[in-house]
Amino acid sequence: MRDRVVALATTLAGLGHTVEEADPPYGRIGLTFVPRATAGIAEWVAEAPFPALLDRRTHGAARLGRLLGGAPLRAARRAEAVLHRRIGRFFETYDVVLAPTTAAPPPRIGALLELGGFATDRAMIAACPYAWPWNVLGWPGVNVPAGFTPGGLPVGAQLLGPAGSEPLLLSLAAQLEADLRWHERWPEPLVTDSPAL
Repeated sequence: MRDRVVALATTLAGLGHTVEEADPPYGRIGLTFVPRATAGIAEWVAEAPFPALLDRRTHGAARLGRLLGGAPLRAARRAEAVLHRRIGRFFETYDVVLAPTTAAPPPRIGALLELGGFATDRAMIAACPYAWPWNVLGWPGVNVPAGFTPGGLPVGAQLLGPAGSEPLLLSLAAQLEADLRWHERWPEPLVTDSPAL
């Protein structure tokens, strides 16, 4: 994952952009994420037309959301202003953040099926530590192809910016697309041991 994103950074540098390695000061964004996410799930489950069809983990997250929907949610919302200012200062030095979309290739189908709610959350957070902080902040980002793993699975990268940076992010994505010609790149065909049906 890292190699593919570094290669994308090299492409951006070759296109005339200044690229530096830096770490955004995320702080404790996760403390605001859980109340916001689970309260949203609780609202969604309350309006679902067939709640009995929802996964047990969804119901568990909704229960937690109902517990965290009052004072904890209000506290999380108040903390967002501090987080916005902290990350906002990062954009006084840098225009855009380039980060992996995920920290690992996609899991096999069914890999998370038997996990409980907490274990599923831990697995998702471990797989996507670079994506959810920006969702919590509510700032724009665009996902772009960064190549393929040796096994042929897609690798993505994110271009992320502060509020109002959508035109810049889309322009960078278009510039990369024109240079790397993503529409011409395809993974190698998947070879399996099982016969075709």
